Amino acid sequence: MKFIKNNLGPSFKAAGINTKIILYDHNCDAPEYPISILTDPGANQYIAGSGFHLYAGPITAMSKVHKAFPNKDLYFTEMMAVSRNDFNVANPTERIVIGATRNWSRNVILWNIAADPQNKPHTDNGGCASCQGAITIDGDKVSRNLAYYTIGHVSKFVPPNSVRVESTLPDGLSDVAFTTPNGRTVLVVANKGKSVQTFKIVYKDKTVTAQLSAASVATYVW
Repeated sequence: MKFIKNNLGPSFKAAGINTKIILYDHNCDAPEYPISILTDPGANQYIAGSGFHLYAGPITAMSKVHKAFPNKDLYFTEMMAVSRNDFNVANPTERIVIGATRNWSRNVILWNIAADPQNKPHTDNGGCASCQGAITIDGDKVSRNLAYYTIGHVSKFVPPNSVRVESTLPDGLSDVAFTTPNGRTVLVVANKGKSVQTFKIVYKDKTVTAQLSAASVATYVW
């Protein structure tokens, strides 16, 4: 708090630096920390928002900060999506992508884009030996991993300046919806269960019945 209020914020202002100050940038288990800093008017004036990871705590912590300071932005800045025992893309899509965006995050950033088969390069001091890249590069061979498909369901269809819109949550599924700058609607639906789910998409005066396989994600665009 003191550093932002007395040093960083005033220095940025004096130098005409427009770089945003995002505080915290840590897990969802301590939303009280960014709230406590934003409560100080001297620090608050320089802060654009708060950043979160999801290695601990519930993603709903982001909404707690939004409720306390709705005029400050929220950013989801880090989380790994790693395939270990299965390849259930619905799990990280629901937990990270849908979870963050339904809790006021302006963005979703996963771990790294690419790594070798040993998940390198990374530092030996704070680096992550288990964090798989979206793709694995092994010589001339490229493999697409869980994170690739997790982020691909939104990165391909939800461009910058899209806006999240309200959507209901049917039993057994999770979802999030967006309106894009060109007027399209994008709906991402995840089924992390073990059976096929049948559901309806209702938009204005039109209804579509769809099915989603177990451990699957689908993106619908209209």
